[in-house]
Amino acid sequence: MKNLGILLSGRGSNFEAIAKNVAARKIRDAKIAIVVSNRSDAGGLVTARNLDLETLVLPSKGKAREDHDREVVAALQQHRVDLVCLAGYMRLLSPWFVKQFPHRILNIHPSLLPAFPGLEAQEQAFAYGVKVAGCTVHFVDEELDHGPIIVQKAISVLEDDDEKTLAARILEQEHAAYSEAIDLVLNRNFLIVGRKFVASSG
Repeated sequence: MKNLGILLSGRGSNFEAIAKNVAARKIRDAKIAIVVSNRSDAGGLVTARNLDLETLVLPSKGKAREDHDREVVAALQQHRVDLVCLAGYMRLLSPWFVKQFPHRILNIHPSLLPAFPGLEAQEQAFAYGVKVAGCTVHFVDEELDHGPIIVQKAISVLEDDDEKTLAARILEQEHAAYSEAIDLVLNRNFLIVGRKFVASSG
């Protein structure tokens, strides 16, 4: 059984989807060992407690980034976390944090990377007039929205879409993509060749 550590700062809809898929065994041989937030008012903490999952609040305000990261890493290591999943975690991890979990930190981004990194990706895509949008699950490295891509889901931008409807349809794809990527990383042998994620066929 592999242990997942979830980091979140807000409502945690991707976390909720992961939890449901762990319970339904769509993510095989995994359990959520700890849910950590840097904000005590994060809605995802309420969800986690309602699911009887262990939660931990480690406030980041007023702390140097690496000092806070060391607290988070200590908690993850204490719970023997095999894979760290960022689910709306609104902090950029320090290079030191990333080195503690090589190719074991996942993030999801609401665009088809490398297009539209950073904040408000759906709004960026809509304003740019793209015909296809989507989401990307990738490994976290030292750069923002940059690590090797594991899973992408694409959707067509409809004529009657606005920023909100597009964001909502992308979010539906996020919920499927994240669990698919977690299951791949936990249960398949893989290599990183250059930037390419290559999973075994078994």
